[in-house]
Amino acid sequence: MKLSLPLFALAALATSAHAAERLTVTVTHDLAIARPAETIAIPWKSVNDALPHAGIQHIVVKDAAGHVLPHQVTNVAPEAKDPQKNGVAYGELLFQHDFGPGEKSATFTVEKLDAVVPPFPTKVWARIVPERLDDFAWENDKLAHRTYGPALAAPAPAGSDKEVLKTSGLDIWFKRVPYPIVDRWYNIGHDHYHHDEGEGIDMYNVGTTLGAGGTGIWAGGKLYSGINFTHWKVLANGPVRAIFELTYAGWDAAGTTVSEVKRFTVDAGHYFDRIDSTFTFAGGPLQAAVGLNKEPADKGEDAKSTFTEDAKAKALVQWVAQKKSGDFGVAVILPSAGKPAFGTDARNAFVLAPATSGQPLRYYVGAAWTRAGAITSREQWQRTVADEAARVAAPVRVSLSAR
Repeated sequence: MKLSLPLFALAALATSAHAAERLTVTVTHDLAIARPAETIAIPWKSVNDALPHAGIQHIVVKDAAGHVLPHQVTNVAPEAKDPQKNGVAYGELLFQHDFGPGEKSATFTVEKLDAVVPPFPTKVWARIVPERLDDFAWENDKLAHRTYGPALAAPAPAGSDKEVLKTSGLDIWFKRVPYPIVDRWYNIGHDHYHHDEGEGIDMYNVGTTLGAGGTGIWAGGKLYSGINFTHWKVLANGPVRAIFELTYAGWDAAGTTVSEVKRFTVDAGHYFDRIDSTFTFAGGPLQAAVGLNKEPADKGEDAKSTFTEDAKAKALVQWVAQKKSGDFGVAVILPSAGKPAFGTDARNAFVLAPATSGQPLRYYVGAAWTRAGAITSREQWQRTVADEAARVAAPVRVSLSAR
């Protein structure tokens, strides 16, 4: 992931670098497969220890060839104060690298500059969409998604044609292009984005199912899930990573009241988002279900949906073959599932794992569309899911040295 900045900006960074203090970052891993857009996270405290009083506007990250890489500094605790202006309120420094097949080590430098480093173009972001009945939407350069808020669940006023939908399911908007499309599609209206006009299409059907990676509780042979989120919070918003939380009010799961907070971590260049769901309930562990709509094709499509239960990857892999609009794959990966158990009800297929009250359950949700051009077959999608599961199970290692 290389930076495209104006030449004058690159020149300014280059002329300032001779006086820079540096932190050397070495990243290693053990896999033979590629790790495209691998996100490298360094605690800001480690950066500040090596480069005292470095500001987020006054650092530059470079790869071994000297290319300037887009970076981001998070602050997921916005209430934290920084009276000495030494960055104690910051969370992590983030940047990315494309590890090729067999490339198991890469070195980078973080340099402290006097010059101001301009912001980088973002490839990932998230926002509430009050103009469309409190949708919450997010996207990166691969996919866009949305889910549904309180305004959509509210009853329709007498005599109105307001849409009403109660669901905690997650939606997909498939993209052909790397640039952001969510705002444009909302502005032009659904009569357009339900048709592929060159940028992609909203053709995934959620309804009252789990959609693409929604959650519920499996108890007594029945699935219990919540409805629309009640609160939202954006914690980080690009250029490398977006982080946000959605809160779901309590629902009844076979006599147990369960509430949920989902934290989404969305990275540039990734087909999969990471989700950490924290369920709150009284009593011992419950069985959580992370699932997929069995029949997500749009109305009017002659579609066939097939599932693969990949126990090695701890993943449920779906492929939807369509006559009109290209094929697409969806998958959930549930690393904590141990020996995974799979289940179904009339409308959903899902992976099961124990959920303990107050402890996050981590899983990954992804999708790809053949007409986007990168993943064009069911077999390729299955390999993509298996590779993602392998990367999740073997995170990169980061070592630091100051000089």
